Amino acid sequence: MNIKPLADRVLVLPAPAEEKVGGIIIPDTAKEKPQRGKVIAVGQGTKDEVMVLKENDVVLYGKYAGTELEYEGEKYLIMRQSDVLAVVG
Repeated sequence: MNIKPLADRVLVLPAPAEEKVGGIIIPDTAKEKPQRGKVIAVGQGTKDEVMVLKENDVVLYGKYAGTELEYEGEKYLIMRQSDVLAVVG
């Protein structure tokens, strides 16, 4: 990965949105944004905030957290560590 977050930011690959619910196909406009993803890269932290997240952590984050970016055809979110609500598993 050529993207290296700065300070207390993390790069997250969002989990794919659900395509079907009980056999009903959901159109793109009605899909709910995923609130779960995998940490791809982390910054060094700051002098006031130690980086506790690490690469490959599966995390939960707020619905509107982070900034969307696209790199080599893949969509990512970059957000502050404080925007992450929990680590799963």
